[in-house]
Amino acid sequence: MEKNLKPKKRVSLPRYQQIAVEIAERIVENRYKVGQKVHARSTLASNFNASAETARKAINVLVDLDIMEVQQGSGTYITSRENAEIFVEKFKNVQSTQEIRQDLLESIERQREELDHFSETLNTLVNQTKRVHDISTFVPFELKLTAEAQHLEESVADLHIWQKTGATIVGIQTDTELLLSPGPYAKLSAGNTVYFMGHELSMQRMKHLFYPDSDSDA
Repeated sequence: MEKNLKPKKRVSLPRYQQIAVEIAERIVENRYKVGQKVHARSTLASNFNASAETARKAINVLVDLDIMEVQQGSGTYITSRENAEIFVEKFKNVQSTQEIRQDLLESIERQREELDHFSETLNTLVNQTKRVHDISTFVPFELKLTAEAQHLEESVADLHIWQKTGATIVGIQTDTELLLSPGPYAKLSAGNTVYFMGHELSMQRMKHLFYPDSDSDA
């Protein structure tokens, strides 16, 4: 029987995070040097073919990680090659985990070619494996954010999710794409599905954080 397969949804990292990693790599390689002033609009936006706003977001990530420093009235400067090395190494470790997870998802999708959408495949996988979640560390919990959810349009960093729940967000499903390792500046909106790693208690805490008045599944 002929099977009609629809294209996979695009899996991507936010552009500003990609740029932040590339800048850190250039710092490690001494292409950008400690003490060098960096211009978001003229240097980064041009070099990485990105908007000035995207370049500024990338710089904000590096400032938060103490790789760059904003000096009032002067500009933004590179301050630490060592912190850049740490950031790049951590990013590579995260990417390796995500690649393993992506391979698993693709394998499952091939086994369920009759499903029309990637999100349906992922929902089926999670529902079937909840009973063995402690064994299968690559399968995340998921939480659907409806219009009734609390904290909509707040960023991951502002919510202090790990500190409050013990959950580590590994992906955010929007209407058009699955953002992996979304970073601290990603905002959570109605209609998103949040994928996170943790224990059963983390799941309960996440539900309580976004749906404090309900004990039922979102």
